[in-house]
Amino acid sequence: MKLSVPSLVYAVQNNMAFLALSNLDAAVYQVTYQLKIPCTALCTVLMLNRTLSKLQWIAIFMLCGGVTLVQWKPAQATKVMVEQNPLLGFGAIAIAVLCSGFAGVYFEKVLKSSDTSLWVRNIQMYLSGIAVTLVGVYLSDGAEIKEKGFFYGYTYYVWFVIFLASVGGLYTSVVVKYTDNIMKGFSAAAAIVLSTIASVVLFGLQITLTFALGTLLVCVSIYLYGLPRQDTTSIQQGETTSKERVIGV
Repeated sequence: MKLSVPSLVYAVQNNMAFLALSNLDAAVYQVTYQLKIPCTALCTVLMLNRTLSKLQWIAIFMLCGGVTLVQWKPAQATKVMVEQNPLLGFGAIAIAVLCSGFAGVYFEKVLKSSDTSLWVRNIQMYLSGIAVTLVGVYLSDGAEIKEKGFFYGYTYYVWFVIFLASVGGLYTSVVVKYTDNIMKGFSAAAAIVLSTIASVVLFGLQITLTFALGTLLVCVSIYLYGLPRQDTTSIQQGETTSKERVIGV
């Protein structure tokens, strides 16, 4: 039952993201959705009672800006087929951002507060996730599924993408288990940069100034966040030796 909570919240997040994208320009959606990174950090502080240094907070917002620049694409004139409601779009993106931060940190808390195997927790969450999303699928596309079957359109490429997404989900759970959700955000940002570089090599994608600047911000933010924090609760060795000398005198 504990793992049904993030499954339901993730389902809400995904649907809110689609709703937001339907009612906002792609550029606006892209920028506002990156607020999930500082939202995750805030949930980590509030739900797990952790503290972040000022430098780490700077690194988090720097990462947010870097990811936005890396994914930035020039606005293009497109014919909008549906009427957009910006107010509804911003409301949906706010819910999606909050759901993303809460669900990720909640899952981390469940993982680290018990001795249950990581793989068992994954099975529990994914089974409940299947149940939640299956209801949504039949409510929205029940007639088409009855007519053509559930696996209509599943080509080998689709199955391969599903396999990659499954492996990525398991890997993400390992990252959350042994680090935290903030580091998951940093690793996702690094993956975006690497995938774009791979697109340059494989498909001849042109590197833009915004991508180069965003990559720089992502790299610097990862470095800043990983800097060791000075422990002020312990006495340094040199201070201990000097105090012992004073006592000896």
